[in-house]
Amino acid sequence: MSDDAGRTDAPTAEDRRVADDGRTSDDPPWEPPLTGDEAGHLLGSLDRMRMIFRWKADGLDAAALASRTGASQLTMGGLLKHLASVEATGSTFRLDGSNPGSPWAEADWEGDPGWTFTTAADDPPEELYRLYDEEVARARERFRAAVADGGLDRAVAFGGDDVTVSLRRLLFDLLEEYGRHTGHADLLREALDGRVGEDPPPDWSPPPSWLT
Repeated sequence: MSDDAGRTDAPTAEDRRVADDGRTSDDPPWEPPLTGDEAGHLLGSLDRMRMIFRWKADGLDAAALASRTGASQLTMGGLLKHLASVEATGSTFRLDGSNPGSPWAEADWEGDPGWTFTTAADDPPEELYRLYDEEVARARERFRAAVADGGLDRAVAFGGDDVTVSLRRLLFDLLEEYGRHTGHADLLREALDGRVGEDPPPDWSPPPSWLT
């Protein structure tokens, strides 16, 4: 027993609390906030979807990344490359008009709008995972900085000169994209090796660059 009457040495939830959004040190990194403001919930939910998708796509070889199921043309490799492009373009020229860099800036988006899906099979697994992990890490940093510098109501470049589009809308579009494609990843991974589940297991960790 401790010196405090009625208190044991076992830590309470309050002892374990590490953030002012309700989360504790016992919570996995994909646990979204329990309390807090709209921006925190939106960014936290987006991180949750990223990490669930990354777990569903984790540890596959070239054949598995190129595998299809049913009549669908989707592959896990195609989803990795497509979502890497969504993160890259969303956090650069859609956000502030800046160049997304290679390979996105050189791609023929008009001639082949679906090139991220159709060319993924040409990329080795380590390149697909690297591309996705790095673009998510960069996008997390850019979006958090944008929220800090103007909040969710600030205008982004995506609307051009004629239409005002808010950062809130841009982030919700990204969250919607993840909702759609994480569902696709659920089906693809279950067909590959039976992996199912809503959340990663406790011993799984996302890329270290995502935890800053």
